[in-house]
Amino acid sequence: MSRNATKLPPAAGDRHVSSFLEMLAAERGAARATLISYGRDLADFAAFIAKRGGAPVAADTEALRAYLTGLHKRDLSAATQARRLACLRQFFCFLFNDGIRTDDPTTVLDGVRRTRPLPKILSEAEVDALLVAARAVDGIAGLRLVALLELLYATGLRVSELVSLQTSAFRDDPRFLRVRGKGNVERLVPLSDPAVAAARAYREAVTDPAEKASPWLFLSRGATGHLTERRLAQMLKELAAAAGLPPARVSPHVLRHAFASHLLANGADLRAVQMMLGHADISTTQIYTHVLENRLQALLQRHPLAD
Repeated sequence: MSRNATKLPPAAGDRHVSSFLEMLAAERGAARATLISYGRDLADFAAFIAKRGGAPVAADTEALRAYLTGLHKRDLSAATQARRLACLRQFFCFLFNDGIRTDDPTTVLDGVRRTRPLPKILSEAEVDALLVAARAVDGIAGLRLVALLELLYATGLRVSELVSLQTSAFRDDPRFLRVRGKGNVERLVPLSDPAVAAARAYREAVTDPAEKASPWLFLSRGATGHLTERRLAQMLKELAAAAGLPPARVSPHVLRHAFASHLLANGADLRAVQMMLGHADISTTQIYTHVLENRLQALLQRHPLAD
């Protein structure tokens, strides 16, 4: 593949960079977008090295560290910094394997630490606004909306778990929901009284004999027989608009986050939240501990010695 065909950035005119990009295309089948992205990354690196009076092919570990430090000072995202480092590792590995260099200066470099983004959540008042808007919808459609919201916010179920709930999930004990989640692992999730009442009101409103005989809790006339994940997401965005909230902020996963964060903010145990969410590892649940930190800060501000 020629440079002209891939329209690589000007600094990719360095013959070693060009050879590297051509290798990626020919031997690894790299996509055009990847080649352009790597070409730009190496162009940026080449410009930095040129200011130091050198060439990319001859850069040493000290120069690489200085470049990475510069990326951090430019406030580039951790993801961008990590991609640039990955590109440089592959470039210098290529130079070493092809005998162009006798060493690889990237082998002693530390990886860029990528911080996990905090989950997006809704406030308790915003969840209440969604429920008010759902209750304003007439007929069985409104009853279904309320049941979906109450169950989602009361249990923190994954969207796939919610839409595929069967009526038998309530059979053993109406205070608990029997859920089969990831890895076919079954768990019991406690239910709030409003969630139980909303689910019951919705099912009792179903009058069609065929629908009443369906095993699915949330019915649909589609191929699956139950509500789809996509349709639920659409319904929540429509409901958000009716509640005066930005639709982009509302999704099934955001309500799952709200469930966990609000529980912890009101004193729930982290292990209990882990079990309800169905997380195999508590480290996954710990992303929600930011709300505990906020609560601790608020408590400290009210401490008698804080003044």
